[in-house]
Amino acid sequence: MFHHRLMAALPVPALALALSLATAAPAQADFGSCVAGIRASALSQGVSASVFDRAMAGVTPDPKVIEAMNNQPEFRTPIWDYLGALVDEERVQEGRQMLRTHAAALASAEARYGVDRHTIVAVWGVESNYGKVRGRWSLPQALSTAACTASRRREFFRGELIATMKIIQRGDLRQEQLMGSWAGAFGHTQFIPTTYLRLAVDGDGDGRRDLVDSIPDALHSTANFMAKAGFQTGASWGYEVDVPSGYAGPVGRTARAPVSSWAARGITRVGGGALGGGGNAGLVYPARGGPAWIVFKNYDAAFSYNGADSYALAISILSDRLRGRPGVQQAWPTDDPPTSREERRELQRLLIARGHDVGEPTGGIGPLSRAAISAEERRLGMTPTGRAGGKILQALRAGR
Repeated sequence: MFHHRLMAALPVPALALALSLATAAPAQADFGSCVAGIRASALSQGVSASVFDRAMAGVTPDPKVIEAMNNQPEFRTPIWDYLGALVDEERVQEGRQMLRTHAAALASAEARYGVDRHTIVAVWGVESNYGKVRGRWSLPQALSTAACTASRRREFFRGELIATMKIIQRGDLRQEQLMGSWAGAFGHTQFIPTTYLRLAVDGDGDGRRDLVDSIPDALHSTANFMAKAGFQTGASWGYEVDVPSGYAGPVGRTARAPVSSWAARGITRVGGGALGGGGNAGLVYPARGGPAWIVFKNYDAAFSYNGADSYALAISILSDRLRGRPGVQQAWPTDDPPTSREERRELQRLLIARGHDVGEPTGGIGPLSRAAISAEERRLGMTPTGRAGGKILQALRAGR
């Protein structure tokens, strides 16, 4: 430990270094102590010391994991932006191609678990853009960071880290394959490790459960997940409804009630027709004055995959689009419409042309893009939001 008098006598750059080392050393010691505790728990559950030690060799906490944890798009992004990017024409067309390309594996999964292929492919599309975006973190690093430095859910992440070690020890997947999200989700359909141990299945008959390099395994495993979550074969997930302007119920998700009771409150089906489905149904009403949906058990199965209504709506609406049905019919309560991924790529290209560094124009809106958008909004006299909305896109298209 540095002595305060020694630190006070140091010149400013050296003092800063000393302060950094003084704070980093205890943090690193705490991390090491935490990992040692997890190691003891893992060994008590049958994980070998050699497996654990090899997996954790050289691992240090990554503060970007905590940053990502605190900025989950399902809870921070306006619902219209979230759905605008996840259920755009590009994802619909690619999903239809996946239905054709993987028809045999999907038919097999459908027959085996009773979950329709459109739902399976919708999960795949939302979770990883059909395998193209699977996460950049090593699971041992991401999960140990969350387990030892997060302000919440540390026990959950401890369990996921131990489950990761069990996966490595089983031999279905190699450690280098276990790259995923900050929360430890990995593979084509982004299972967390405990879910993998519980529900991953062999879909291609090779005796292994490989959600990383085997698309049939990933599709069958997703169907198994949905079936175990209560998916009902042949049933509807729900449909869009119109909420009357005087509706006094809460925004968000309302507990289940008989379908007839929703009709009694003046709620009608978009496009006409009686509220169908029978039994009990919930109402999902994300934003007052905007679209709403009557939802049933198959929606609940999608919700259980991630635990957010925005996510469950993305899965459900994308599955409808893949069936050839329309998407969201009513307008969102905003005067700044959402943009698709292609429109966001266009916006990024326009920002680059104006001298902003936003990285590659992928359509993903990160800190660099948000800062550039805010700068352009200020230049144009707009309120700086950093949001990739329709107004800023139209302004830059017009050469303003």
